[in-house]
Amino acid sequence: MASSIHDLARHLNISIGTVSRALNGRADVNADTRQRVLDAAAKLNYSPNQSGRSLRRGSTHSIAFMLQPHPGDQQYGEPFFIPFLTGLQAKLAESGLDLIVVMGAPGDYQQERLRRVVETRRADAVVLAWTRREDERIDYLTSVGFPFATLGRSRSGGKSYPSLDLDFEKAGADAVDRLVARGHRRIAAIRPSLDLNFGYLFLAGYRKALRRHGIEVDPELIASDFINEAGGYEVTPGVMNCKDPPTAIIFNNDAMALGGCKALAEMGIKPGHDIAVIVIVDTPLCGYFSPALTAFRPPLEPMGRRLAEMLLASIPAYAGEEGPRTIREVWPLELIARDSD
Repeated sequence: MASSIHDLARHLNISIGTVSRALNGRADVNADTRQRVLDAAAKLNYSPNQSGRSLRRGSTHSIAFMLQPHPGDQQYGEPFFIPFLTGLQAKLAESGLDLIVVMGAPGDYQQERLRRVVETRRADAVVLAWTRREDERIDYLTSVGFPFATLGRSRSGGKSYPSLDLDFEKAGADAVDRLVARGHRRIAAIRPSLDLNFGYLFLAGYRKALRRHGIEVDPELIASDFINEAGGYEVTPGVMNCKDPPTAIIFNNDAMALGGCKALAEMGIKPGHDIAVIVIVDTPLCGYFSPALTAFRPPLEPMGRRLAEMLLASIPAYAGEEGPRTIREVWPLELIARDSD
C-alpha cells in the first residue's frame, strides 16, 4: 500500500510532480503515463486526499503566487507576469512542486486571502509581487514564520527573506541621462500610485539625475495614477497642459505609456517627433506601438527561474548541502533603443 505520493512516485520511478499532475488530470501529462499512474494508484490502494495529506505531512508540494490586479477597465499584468510565471513554474517543477496562482479582486490587497493560504496550509510557501514601501503582507509572513520570497523590495521585514528586484532607480537615472544628452531639460515622470516600491525607486533615480545635471525638479512634471492604460491616459494631459510643458516623458511601465501615448495623439502630439518618450519596463507591446517605444527590458523568464531558486534555497527541505540561506538580488534592465525618443 502507498501511504504517500512519494511512495507512489518511487514505485513508478517518476517525479512527484508528474504523479501529482497525472492524478489531477492535467493536460501536460501524456495518456500512457496518466494511465500508468492511475493503475498503480489503484493497485497500491493509494487515495490522493490532498487536505488530509497536508495535515499529516505538513506539505502540499505547491507554491502560491499572490497576483494582485488593479482597479479599472484594463488589467495590467499579462505581458509582464506570464513570462515570469513560466520561468518560476519551470524551476519549481524540477523539485516536484506545483505553482498555484491566488488572485484577489481588483483593489483588494489580499491580506485576508494570504492569511487563508497560510492558516489552511494550502501551499508550502508564497511569492509576493507589487511590494509596497511598507508592506503588511511581509510583516505578517515574517511574524508567523511562513516561507516566502518577493518580486520586488520593501522596507518591511528587514533582510530576512529572499527578494529579487529590478534596478528601477538606475533605470530612472539612465533615462534622464539619455534625454538630457539629447537636449531635453523639461522631462516629465509618470508613475503608479499606491505606494508601490518600484515607483518610488524610479522617481528617486529620476530626481537624483535631474539634480546631477543642474535641473530643478518641477512637481508639475510628476504625476501618478493606477498602473494601467487608463491611469496613463488620465494624467498625461494634465502634465502636458502645465505652464511650461515637457519636451520628454518617462513612463514607469508599458501600460501607462500606451494610455499616455493615446492621450498625446488626441492632443495632436506625436511621440518621437513632437515629444520624446521612454518607458522603464518594456514588454512586447512597446515594440508594436507606432512609433516603437524606447524602453528598458527586464529578463522576465530568467527572473522567474532565479526567484524560484532563491525561495527553495531558503527552505530547509530544498536547500541542499549548503543549508538554508537568504539570497537578495537586484538585476539591471537592458535599454532597447527604438524610435520614440
